[in-house]
Amino acid sequence: MGNFATKADRDAIQAESAWEDRDLPRTMYQFLTATKDKFGSRNAFSYQLTSGPTDKNETLTWDELHGKCCQAANLFRSLGVGENDVVAYVLPNASETAYTLLGGSIAGIVNPINPLLEPEQISAILRETNAKVVVTLKAFPKTDLAQKVAEAVGHAPNVKHVLEIDLLRYLTGLKKFIVPFIRPKVHAVHHAKVLDFCTELNKQPTSLAFEDSAGDRVAFYFHTGGTTGMPKVAQHKYSGVVYNGWLGRKLLFTEEDVLMCPLPLFHVFASHVVLMSVIASGAHVVFPTPQGYRGDGVFDNFWKLIDRYKVTFMITVPTAISALMQRPVDADISSLRIAFSGSSPLPVELYNRFEKACGVTIVEGYGLTEATCLVSINPPSGEKKVGSIGIPFPYTDVTIRRVADGSVCDVDEIGEICLHNPGVYEGHTYTEADKNVGLYYDDKYLRTGDLGRLDADGYLWITGRAKDLIIRGGHNIDPAEIEEALAGHPDVGFAGAIGQPDAHAGEIPCVYVELVDGGTATVDDLMTFAKEKVHERAAHPKYIELMDELPKTAVGKIFKPELRKMAITRIYNEALKKADIAAEVVSVVEDKKRGLVAKVAKRGDVNSEAVSHVLGSFTRPWEWVD
Repeated sequence: MGNFATKADRDAIQAESAWEDRDLPRTMYQFLTATKDKFGSRNAFSYQLTSGPTDKNETLTWDELHGKCCQAANLFRSLGVGENDVVAYVLPNASETAYTLLGGSIAGIVNPINPLLEPEQISAILRETNAKVVVTLKAFPKTDLAQKVAEAVGHAPNVKHVLEIDLLRYLTGLKKFIVPFIRPKVHAVHHAKVLDFCTELNKQPTSLAFEDSAGDRVAFYFHTGGTTGMPKVAQHKYSGVVYNGWLGRKLLFTEEDVLMCPLPLFHVFASHVVLMSVIASGAHVVFPTPQGYRGDGVFDNFWKLIDRYKVTFMITVPTAISALMQRPVDADISSLRIAFSGSSPLPVELYNRFEKACGVTIVEGYGLTEATCLVSINPPSGEKKVGSIGIPFPYTDVTIRRVADGSVCDVDEIGEICLHNPGVYEGHTYTEADKNVGLYYDDKYLRTGDLGRLDADGYLWITGRAKDLIIRGGHNIDPAEIEEALAGHPDVGFAGAIGQPDAHAGEIPCVYVELVDGGTATVDDLMTFAKEKVHERAAHPKYIELMDELPKTAVGKIFKPELRKMAITRIYNEALKKADIAAEVVSVVEDKKRGLVAKVAKRGDVNSEAVSHVLGSFTRPWEWVD
């Protein structure tokens, strides 16, 4: 990344050629074929079901991966999937997940769905995208996914075929013998025809049996959020994913690189940022276990897996970095050069601890599903402004707009982050037309809903969220869902949900509640009620506090900045007390450049470094007060 250290370097790359004039593939089939033709015998993709450093794994060359993706595309086309038809998948990571993602986008439009969602949310997405084919797991021990998808398909009459992937083929020894006897039974009440994915795949030729698309088109649907009954569905074109891949090749990877990506292939970070960059560069990507970082033993074996595959580039998120720092570096990781972190802000203390323990640079990036993904990056070879999300990528035009009237902000002035790049599909970001109304400035710049600023060096800083989302370990949670659920309790008058600071997940859901007159519900009562009514586990409140009266605006709306200040004060003071540090947060103030800042006072003899160590674990800044 030596050629991208400053804004001037970015501008120089743009000056080489207009984006439209670059000689790049126009379709997914062209994209994959170009890599196969260039790097056919090199390793492309590795996967292992279990996390042990000597456990069975599966590695495919570019020739082999290309063949499997063509077989998948041929299979979907044989099931009636045309260019405008949808193949949905509800899957953990596996080799077949990649075949489905890439093959589905060659044959039609592929729609990855988060397997952690509940059946009603999965079926809502299947209906919204009008999916014809669903690919999921065959019933397997320790997962209820097959049952959830069977229920969801029962409420999605548009689905004609369900293709099941059996993870049994990855097992060895006694486990392979036992699983068929303990496999859970699935009670499917739906009309779709169920087929075995691998059996059907192997019937297909390994070269494309139909004519490829003529050029650029919509080929991916990614749902955003998913914490409410009907998530929004974003549309991605071939050109947008090729742009994400091109950035990886131009700025980060060559065919000599090996990437470890324990992130899910239903998310744009793994599918577009990682997989497309690997295709563009001819690098080798490793996906350990179906659940990635959530998989059994992944954190314990992580450094040994880096050693096994001689990984040069690890893909991570702040929650994973936090977990890894609780384990020793117990293997040879000398091959590792860079860690790329995204999905949520990285606390300064965590950044420093990781670099010290591993001797590896962390690169922070920013992206969003609505823009196909990538927006900006902190350049490893340039000045790293810890806490910023770096310099916008080549061909990405970021503008900060005043929330009141949409006018352009001055340098360092906070406003809404808006952007245009080859990943923005102007006027058609979401499948539902009405969701695109008011989403752009000048019919061009996508409004992100994030608040931030651009400094004099062109670095982008996020300071808050206009959309009020809670981001828990990179997972978007709509506070409205929690508030609406609790409002259903007869004793609740008002409920205000926010994200309270958390050293591990960045934020976790917290709710402040005002009871009705005469209400007698306790915190425990409300916790139990919320667990029953809030469908998604990640959105369950971790803290509820009863207040005589919630802070409100002049028009009676709950004033959330005040609730956030209360939560920051409580969490920071708990952390200082636990560390036995004689200091406390006396106030939280709104700073024009940094958002909410905790003011900390000394209450005795205090080691400033100790305070930095404790409070640096959180993303919100702090400073001393006299």
